[in-house]
Amino acid sequence: MSTLEIIFYALSAFAIVSAIMVLVSKNPIHSVLWLILVFFAISGHYVLLNAQFLAIVNIIVYAGAIMVLFLFVIMLMNVKVDNEPQKKMIIKFIGALSGGSLLLLLVALVKQTTQLEGKQVLMKEGTIGLIHPLGQALFTDYVLPFEISSVLFLSAMVGAVIIGKK
Repeated sequence: MSTLEIIFYALSAFAIVSAIMVLVSKNPIHSVLWLILVFFAISGHYVLLNAQFLAIVNIIVYAGAIMVLFLFVIMLMNVKVDNEPQKKMIIKFIGALSGGSLLLLLVALVKQTTQLEGKQVLMKEGTIGLIHPLGQALFTDYVLPFEISSVLFLSAMVGAVIIGKK
């Protein structure tokens, strides 16, 4: 087994355990923190696939901005465990049946997939997903749409500040 495969399996196990902890955690803030760890594991997979730009965007946008927004919403909701109504047994049974059906479907799909024999799954070469070719294309071929979008974002930020001051 190569080093990349070991890292892949370690990241996969970490992502699965963290995702299970998102579902199992009773405290919603702990669930959000576990979800941030899932996003970091997914970013590690992007790095293994030679897509550094996607990894950076995943960390900045999802693990950064959106998770902070989730934390603020959860803290503003003031969720108390005592106030939650108890779920009926039929709802719990339907949830368990649905989850079991999904697990059965996923196991059947994994069994039907063909094995990749003799093919390298993890990319080691190529320029797809690298930051330098993306920046090169962005500032040569697509410079006009890039500048137009930057002016639109700037005007949206100025508008948000003006609306926020009122």
